[in-house]
Amino acid sequence: MTQQTSPTSERAPLPFLGLACAVGVSSIYYNQPLLSEMAHSFHARPDQIGFIAVATQVGYAIGLLTFVPMGDLMERRSLITRMFAAVSVALLLLALAPTLLLVILASVLVGLFASVTHIVLPIAPDLVDDRQRGRAIGIVMTGLLMGVLLARTFSGWVSKIHGWRWGFVAAAIVNVAFVPLFWRKMPLLPAKQKLRYSDAMISLWTLFRTQPLLREASIVGALMFASFSCFWTTLAFLLDTHYQLGPGAAGSFGIVGAAGAMMAAFAGRMADRRGARFVASLGLATLTLSYVVMWASVVAPMSKVLHIAVLFIGVIVLDLGAQMTQIANQTRIFGLVPSARSRLNTVYMVIYFIGAAIGSWLSSLAWSHWGWNGVCVLALSFMGLAGLRHVTGIRTFAEQPVHDPEAATNFLEA
Repeated sequence: MTQQTSPTSERAPLPFLGLACAVGVSSIYYNQPLLSEMAHSFHARPDQIGFIAVATQVGYAIGLLTFVPMGDLMERRSLITRMFAAVSVALLLLALAPTLLLVILASVLVGLFASVTHIVLPIAPDLVDDRQRGRAIGIVMTGLLMGVLLARTFSGWVSKIHGWRWGFVAAAIVNVAFVPLFWRKMPLLPAKQKLRYSDAMISLWTLFRTQPLLREASIVGALMFASFSCFWTTLAFLLDTHYQLGPGAAGSFGIVGAAGAMMAAFAGRMADRRGARFVASLGLATLTLSYVVMWASVVAPMSKVLHIAVLFIGVIVLDLGAQMTQIANQTRIFGLVPSARSRLNTVYMVIYFIGAAIGSWLSSLAWSHWGWNGVCVLALSFMGLAGLRHVTGIRTFAEQPVHDPEAATNFLEA
């Protein structure tokens, strides 16, 4: 039997859930501003060191597939705190790893347990009625996006002072400190369904097969995030090569991007008023514009200071477009089968982070062969494919399910 959390029961503050998402997701982004320094440490080429970012995202995708469905099946407070503890152990292993191979393997573990973020996120729409679903997701996504962006700032400046290994030690301390905090702040969060794990895993394919909007949102999200990852994976190399700036400067771009992330709550409210598809269209156009700006910032003849200033503007636009698209996609998919929100999020985010891993891998190769021009062409190609899938997709909420959502719920519970 389904056990739904009503909008009025066992409320937890949405900003606190945003903080939980920030702490969880930040673990997979600490490495990005450090890649250039890590390459020097291990005497590795950019395309070799890029496997650290790829490994983290692959581990995250595996964690999304294996752990996140448990959010529908288990008491979530206990599951979440255990996973935060596991992330801290994985970060310490990464910090102590003596070889590049062991760093890559530890990065897989970091990504695996950092998937706790997407056990936390689906709690938000359970706490409000459907008319406020976009707003709730927007509030929590503000925290998540701040974690994505400020993680780079945090690790960049810690490593600038103490070296890249201490950036991961500090991150481990943050995660382990959050274990008792989450336990104290959150109520018990009982399972939403009595369902065997094997049946829940089978239902992931059922959801993907029977929900066309889920397939559309997942593909658009994966292509968007592949493009987004092109920039952040190669930023440290760009700043080191073109401007002789280190990991602290790369991390500082996270603060700049946070200005765009602060618009997440606004994007959620816009999705409630104007529709999620409208917000997704606006987000994809905005993200495409950002790459035009950032490409021009490097290749156009202008002073170094002006180059950096234009690049800053491009980062704000980049993160604004990415978070608008993400909020729109998740607002749409969380309305499909409310009792299966963790599993809907599993399908979406696994595909989403496969896109991120492909973007990180290909952008490292593009940088090695063609520099910033190659990275921008690759990113804009991803955005072109995302736009094509979006314009040929489902246009109204009424067209989303191919069958009755209640019937889908009953089928998934069978």
